[in-house]
Amino acid sequence: MALVYAGDADPNLHAPYAPHAHFRWLTGVIDEPGAVLLLDPRNPNPAWRTRLFLKPLNPEREKWDGFRHPIGAELKARTGIEAIHRTDMLAGQLLPSARRARSLSLLMPLSPHTAPVSQDLEVFRRVCERVPGCAIVDRSQLLAQMRARKSEAEVACIEHAGRITGLGFHVAMATLRPGMNEFDLQRNVEEAYREGGARDLAFRTIAGGGFNSTVLHYHGNDQTLQAGDLVCLDSGAKWAGYSADVTRTLPVSGRFTARQRQIYELVLKAQLAAIKACRPGRRLHQVDEAGRAIIRKAGFADAFPHGMGHHLGLETHDITPDEPLNEGAVVTIEPGIYLPDERIGIRIEDDVLVTRRGPRVLTGHIPKSVADIERLMRR
Repeated sequence: MALVYAGDADPNLHAPYAPHAHFRWLTGVIDEPGAVLLLDPRNPNPAWRTRLFLKPLNPEREKWDGFRHPIGAELKARTGIEAIHRTDMLAGQLLPSARRARSLSLLMPLSPHTAPVSQDLEVFRRVCERVPGCAIVDRSQLLAQMRARKSEAEVACIEHAGRITGLGFHVAMATLRPGMNEFDLQRNVEEAYREGGARDLAFRTIAGGGFNSTVLHYHGNDQTLQAGDLVCLDSGAKWAGYSADVTRTLPVSGRFTARQRQIYELVLKAQLAAIKACRPGRRLHQVDEAGRAIIRKAGFADAFPHGMGHHLGLETHDITPDEPLNEGAVVTIEPGIYLPDERIGIRIEDDVLVTRRGPRVLTGHIPKSVADIERLMRR
């Protein structure tokens, strides 16, 4: 038996609501804060082995926050779940499920000792105090393993997010000029995403020029872009909840200097080597080493302080299982070299699908060779 929690909305409405990715992945429900999914595979009633609990209707509150559907055929058809109840019924239904199962599986991610425990663990501790013989079992890697292997539909969503992201990067290369503000570049990119059909960003756009290109998570985006400098543009659109994550480093004046080109080609060589290593059975640290060795050999080991990449999906930094890459995994590959004294920060990032036949770059349509970038910017 297991519980998966959607999570609560921001009571001050300062941030849009988004359910926990586990809950969204299992249910597709994105607009029910406080919902809980009960998985009870030993229930003698097949229709009750998956039960969805939603907060009770509150007509007064919903005048402010929006209409919610009553439990009925329409809601069941929309969610694909037959057994839907209100959360005030969860305690009464959890008790017989726990007595029957005896094994309470933790599916939500575990917390470090400095943070509150996950909601399922908090509830299960109380259940075990009341139902003798129950045991809490760590299954927190299960959904991580399942989510890491993307279905064809999930890959299609990520790939489409990448196509929309490509629109933004093409606009960036076409409009980038000395004297424009970093925010102007950000705005151009994000407007292209919206025109392409994206409603959300995968994360806050990084558009750092000159020295700012060497700041890994720079978010000021308020400085003037100078002739002769580089700008590190790290951005991505979302499509149907799935993220793209792409970085390109562009010459503000349209052409790389000899030194910039030297470092850029080295980073690109490292990225191509790491992409080539993205095969089933490899671990991320092995992929990292395939590219990092090239940078280290060139004498820039200390100038590459971050990891080579991460899993990508419903979350931009998607959950990572403790296992090697499997067919269907989608990861980012993003080596970089950062030289603050030279005002040079170069990162190149693409989204890569792991397949039996070798890696497939989902964002390979976005120019990244020196020649292609300079050619597009000349136009």
